[in-house]
Amino acid sequence: MNKLQYISQGSTASLQLNGIQTVLDGGCKWIQLRYKSSSLTDIHDLGVKVRLLCETYGATFIINDHIRIAHNLDADGVHLGLSDAPVLEARALLGDQKIIGGTANTWQDVLHRINEKVDYIGLGPLRFTSTKEKLSPILGMEGFQNILSQKIALGNTTPIYAIGGVTGEDIFDLLSCGVYGVAVSSALLEGKVAERIIQTFNKKLYGSVDHSG
Repeated sequence: MNKLQYISQGSTASLQLNGIQTVLDGGCKWIQLRYKSSSLTDIHDLGVKVRLLCETYGATFIINDHIRIAHNLDADGVHLGLSDAPVLEARALLGDQKIIGGTANTWQDVLHRINEKVDYIGLGPLRFTSTKEKLSPILGMEGFQNILSQKIALGNTTPIYAIGGVTGEDIFDLLSCGVYGVAVSSALLEGKVAERIIQTFNKKLYGSVDHSG
């Protein structure tokens, strides 16, 4: 799985598409469509366009929350929040070949996700972010170190992605404590040159500008 995920943002379909197009142009290979403020029909219609874009760019396409939309669009998978549908329900509909990720905020959440056999865990938030409403308690780097040390002691290899206010400056410390990758939103769109920002993230995540992982 790619180590850099882009979580889409924008209150309109146009803003969503513009951001997704920008990061795909910049070399990002993983798109999670997150369009909370819209109807199921609008999410589906936007998803049709995003799926075509991801196919064109060879990028992984994940739907946030909506299992049936992910199934109908033949997306690469779904990401489920703590209050969303159970992973077993998603697996039953989507099958074993699709990617299912799950959010976690505590060690107990991580254990639960491991037991659910998710393909990856989005752990966070690292710090405050205005991108997400109803933010879970902030972990900080110390919280990540504590949770990851317990996961390492358990011997589990489920990939952990850091989410929530992550910047390029955090990557070394996050990787050092056992994080696999990062899921970011506004960080990839700050400034006018998304490609340069994405290359910087990938260079730190992979040790080079190669981000085919």
